Amino acid sequence: MEHLNIDGHRFYNMIVNACNELESKKNFVNSLNVFPVPDGDTGTNMSMTFRGAISEISGMQDKSVGEISKKLSKGALMSARGNSGVILSQILRGIAKGMENLETADASQMANSLLEGSKAAYKAVMRPTEGTILTIIKAAGESASRSMESDIDKLMEQVCSYSEEVLKKTPEMLPVLKKANVVDAGGAGLLIILKGMTAALKSNLEVTLKTKSEEKVINVSARGIETSDIKFGYCTEFFIKAKVDDISAFKNQLVQLGDSLIVVNIDDIVKVHVHTNDPGLILSKALKLGELSKIKIDNMKEQHRHILDDEDLLHEEAIINKEAEHEEIVHKKYAFIAVAAGEGLVQIFKDLGADYVIEGGQTMNPSTQDILSSINKLDAENVYVLPNNKNIIMAASQASELSEKNVIVIPTKTIPQGITCLTEFNSNIQVKENTENITKAFSKVATGSVTYAVRDTEMDGEKISAGDILGLVENKIRKVGKNVYDVCEGIIKDMVKDDSELISIYYGEGSSEEEVKNLVSKIESQYPDMDVQCNNGQQPLYYFIVSVE
Repeated sequence: MEHLNIDGHRFYNMIVNACNELESKKNFVNSLNVFPVPDGDTGTNMSMTFRGAISEISGMQDKSVGEISKKLSKGALMSARGNSGVILSQILRGIAKGMENLETADASQMANSLLEGSKAAYKAVMRPTEGTILTIIKAAGESASRSMESDIDKLMEQVCSYSEEVLKKTPEMLPVLKKANVVDAGGAGLLIILKGMTAALKSNLEVTLKTKSEEKVINVSARGIETSDIKFGYCTEFFIKAKVDDISAFKNQLVQLGDSLIVVNIDDIVKVHVHTNDPGLILSKALKLGELSKIKIDNMKEQHRHILDDEDLLHEEAIINKEAEHEEIVHKKYAFIAVAAGEGLVQIFKDLGADYVIEGGQTMNPSTQDILSSINKLDAENVYVLPNNKNIIMAASQASELSEKNVIVIPTKTIPQGITCLTEFNSNIQVKENTENITKAFSKVATGSVTYAVRDTEMDGEKISAGDILGLVENKIRKVGKNVYDVCEGIIKDMVKDDSELISIYYGEGSSEEEVKNLVSKIESQYPDMDVQCNNGQQPLYYFIVSVE
């Protein structure tokens, strides 16, 4: 069937079908991870980003393509997870720009939107690397803009065909892909999206969205709060659908009615969070600005009593998250947000002074919204964010740009780097000096890890079999073996330098306490002049995380 124009209804089904296709193939995309370690999460990040975006356009089937693409872009921005998710959100942002104010889109307008998607993606990355998802969106945009087709079906077929050709060439563009004998994972995910859109258009599919899952935020300081300490009893959250150029007057009104006030204005949406004793009065004032949606009012005293009735529930992730949302907030000059996975690591960050720990890391990259929500919960003049993973830095940076607060993202790529930042922090000095000091300190931390291979491969001339134990130093495979503890000992030997002073070992879930003690004893005897520290991190997937300073 020929499509010379697509309306919002057709565009909606194209997007939703693409989302469902990506969800069904996300594990395949994950398997394309260059390193054969169990944390390939490109497909998961792209899928969760896309699903979060799609949930924002629910019920918009009869709206214009311009309206749908704009709302889709906003949803992707807030749901973006990992580098691939952030880049995907920027692609959708560019597509929205190309479809701005359009009721329907013809072939040339569809082509222009893909080209705008390419421009937005490249603009978002400081140092674009070819052979990645960027190359594939560029191929899609260029292919579409060169096409002379007026039938959008045929246009999209050409786009998919050319993008697939380019994807097959990505191993020639990036040596690391060639060594691993895989194409780029992000590019593969984008091709799945493009093909899903094309299939829905050609077959006039009517599609429904699959269920979306959410990550949790772990509170690190809710214990010890008495019900009588809760001055304002109702946590009130909602959105105002209105374009408000100056919200200062509205904010000044709400300041008199409660505390923990957060008002964020993004385009024609105002997000409000406040603790108050009169939610009705808050809502009536908000109604004067525009239509209200997603209203959520919780009785914090009632919830807190329920939690205290069962101490065991304090250890449950869901309850911890609930308290994090409704904690009485204290004004501070500095606050810290860290990302970590594993009860032991979470506790270490808590003990060192982190105000919130977002559950995440390898395979569980938090979204821009997760990070922004944590920022918004803190009443602090300056908020430091420690991503502790290279794949979370872009989402953290995006959250900082959306926040009205002074947010400083320290680009920590590992757990030990984040821990060092907290130990070096000095609350008695100014922001600039603190930032310089902790950035300098974490950059000197060498990090290693021990995990296992999830597939057969060959890297740097060494054959690796599924199940082999891998020792990584600064994300490069240095040791391959069969014994976890021998491999850990080996990478520590590679990491220690003449001027090294401290070895820190964090062992993961399922480790043998006796074997860990034996390993620590060997390390202490080998390096008698160094301080050796060992902690039970309880982290998943990684038998050991180690650092040398």
